[in-house]
Amino acid sequence: MADTWIKFCGCTAWNDVELAIEAGADAFGMIFAPSPRRISWSAAAAIAELVPQSIAAVGVFVNPTEAEVDFVRTLFPRAWLQFCGKERPKFVARYGEHAIKTIPVERNSTPMDARCDRFPQALLLFDSQHDGMAGGTGRTFAWEHAAPIARTRRVVIAGGLTPGNVTECLEATHPFGVDVRSGIETDGRKDSAKMCAFVHAVRAA
Repeated sequence: MADTWIKFCGCTAWNDVELAIEAGADAFGMIFAPSPRRISWSAAAAIAELVPQSIAAVGVFVNPTEAEVDFVRTLFPRAWLQFCGKERPKFVARYGEHAIKTIPVERNSTPMDARCDRFPQALLLFDSQHDGMAGGTGRTFAWEHAAPIARTRRVVIAGGLTPGNVTECLEATHPFGVDVRSGIETDGRKDSAKMCAFVHAVRAA
């Protein structure tokens, strides 16, 4: 059985990516949308000059233009492209298997199958929805809602994960991957100890 894919999101500088590599993450996310962790174009370009092929880059967008996505693809030709807004299926499908589509999950979620079926090629990422935010709420959702889909498709779980609860999440859903941002930070900055603890918890599970 393959190891669970681990993405550390909200990296804003090369130092964050270095810490992700040292901790053993499989991917790092850069947010190109309104967010406390929004990355500048210049910082992304600096990362592109240094990043090794051992870790995957993920560009995170909310309702982007095609030009914005193309610019990131120029910097990171092998990058995953994560869409967290109201992007149409046709737009997401343009990027084929490089696309990740975020499916927001409300606390009392209705079945998600219909929304997932609209994005047949994309890797699905389930994240908790709160106060209309596109993601990154730092809150968990009822993981059992994602479990049936995780049995038939590759899915990633996000939202409120920490080194302390990620094992429970894995046992509940058996996902392809997990995505974390605030759970590996202290005072808004990436925390090396928490990053290493998160990877250890996932690998141990």
